[in-house]
Amino acid sequence: MMRALTVVLATGLLAGFVYQQENIQPGPGIVAGRVASGSGAGLAGVRLELLRDGSPVYSTTSDSRGDFRFTSVAPGSYVIRATLRGFAVVVHPAVTVGKTPAPLVRLTMQRLEAEVRDRVAIPSVAAEAAAPSGLPIAGGILARKDVFAGFNTEAYDHIQDNRFRRASDHPLSTFSIDVDTASYANVRRFLGEGRLPPADAVRSEELINYFRFNYPEPAGDQPFSVTTELAACPWNSRHRLALIGLQARRLDAERTPPRNLVFLLDVSGSMTPPNKLPLVKSAMKMLADTLRAEDRVAVVVYAGQSGLALPSTPGNRKSVIRQSIADLRAGGSTNGASGIRLAYDIAAENFITGGVNRVILATDGDFNVGVTSQGELVRLIEEQRERGVFLSVIGVGTGNLKDSTMEKLADKGNGNYSYFDTLQEARRVLIAESGATLVTVAKDVKIQVEFNPAAVAAYRLIGYENRLLNREDFNDDRKDAGEIGAGHTVTALYELIPPGEPIDLPDVDPLKYQESPRAGVERNSDEIMTVKLRHKAPDGDRSRLTSVVVKNRLAPMSANLGFAAAVAEFGMLLWRSEFLGQATWDSSRALAKRYRGEDPDGYRAEFIRLLDLAASLDRRSGDGGERR
Repeated sequence: MMRALTVVLATGLLAGFVYQQENIQPGPGIVAGRVASGSGAGLAGVRLELLRDGSPVYSTTSDSRGDFRFTSVAPGSYVIRATLRGFAVVVHPAVTVGKTPAPLVRLTMQRLEAEVRDRVAIPSVAAEAAAPSGLPIAGGILARKDVFAGFNTEAYDHIQDNRFRRASDHPLSTFSIDVDTASYANVRRFLGEGRLPPADAVRSEELINYFRFNYPEPAGDQPFSVTTELAACPWNSRHRLALIGLQARRLDAERTPPRNLVFLLDVSGSMTPPNKLPLVKSAMKMLADTLRAEDRVAVVVYAGQSGLALPSTPGNRKSVIRQSIADLRAGGSTNGASGIRLAYDIAAENFITGGVNRVILATDGDFNVGVTSQGELVRLIEEQRERGVFLSVIGVGTGNLKDSTMEKLADKGNGNYSYFDTLQEARRVLIAESGATLVTVAKDVKIQVEFNPAAVAAYRLIGYENRLLNREDFNDDRKDAGEIGAGHTVTALYELIPPGEPIDLPDVDPLKYQESPRAGVERNSDEIMTVKLRHKAPDGDRSRLTSVVVKNRLAPMSANLGFAAAVAEFGMLLWRSEFLGQATWDSSRALAKRYRGEDPDGYRAEFIRLLDLAASLDRRSGDGGERR
């Protein structure tokens, strides 16, 4: 029997308990307090929401002590809702925010039994507040639903962890690069909500490529440099860990080409919550402040019907742009395909030769109304890509995220897929790293690695599961691959098994009609692998080849490889990968702390905090929940 949604109404002294000894200061516009378990221990990672008229208006997450705090809350009466995986939902139905400080609140959450009743009676006066958005309520009785699933329609493509392959049977490994970062921000969102992410939401390459590494600048007219490294594998000392790192050419702000941007915004009803359209609007206002006179921006909206909210406007007309953004409202159903056609038409009408021409789609991923077929949508995006208009995708919100569709559209559109869980993340993508997000320096970038069987018995690519290519695709310029933006770094890791070490792979009978391996391979035994790359210019259709030989010489682990290995362990632990070896949360944290290096933006320090939170949630889940 599945768990039911149990709701506890917190009232009276329990909900209104005021801390006399705690460092939580109330004040006007502030709602604060603590959430604890039945034993009195503070609960970290609890998602708390202030609801008005049954809809979430503000949200936050409890800290490591269980303390929470809402600030700048508008006057009014609110309901507090607390949710945490494995615990009954708690609702405190009466908090008034006005000129005088609101009393501090204490919420106690009870752990769910392994099985509870299919239907739970709750007072109808609190029914709307108690139910997560979208759950049906009738007569004060809440129909049975899992606490965290509800009508959750988030969709993730199934990912099958890359396995080891024998170098003698499969000497070539071929894949497309990936610079998307959505998975990292989405994983951070799950952990902030107090739950481990589903395994298919964890894409290891996107976790690693969220971070910038200290690779050398490219020489001459090359769009990127190539760095390789070989060291002992941290989670299996008998194995090796190889790194391939790319550093794209950086562009100074004054050298950034003029930008022709068309924002395609989902303004359907599902985009109403603060972490959806309001978050996108705030991000767009920040971007508007950075636009120049030579830049242009337009806004197309879709909800039932598509419309032009802002014609293509020079970037120096900031008051017009900001007012158009402020006027955006959510409501209606979703018709993504016609919106995309209109956005591409606007981009084509204002095309800047030699500039950045890009449609930026921001949505929670709801493409279920008005799209005739996903194939037709993909063909449209591919056609526009060939005409020089690229597509980037921004995902927002919870419960409705169509991660698999959004990643595919960005991939086909020669763009990036990002996820905004906070305004800080929006600023990182659109402002701090706008060159990498918007300015492509090389497209259709493919990597093919040839392993020397004399030095490598077997290998495993970490991540890039949905970026794998056939060996013949490498030399086929018709085959689409990933793009790299100005200033981007791309990192790929291979775990290598040296000859003589045990390999957990079934044997294959010797082939009768095939030629034996060439004896000359032994003469190259000081080479462990050769890395080949192909790329095209942003406006080109013929690829250029780069080749790098990697010697079979172990070196002390660098800061680049050390931190990348820490993030790789983090991903494998979230997956509960069968290739974990000796990796633990503690070993990942130790690697991250040792090799954190320079951290001017604080992202690496934040990663270490996420490690601690994930470790705590993993221990609390006991069996690991939805892990593999």
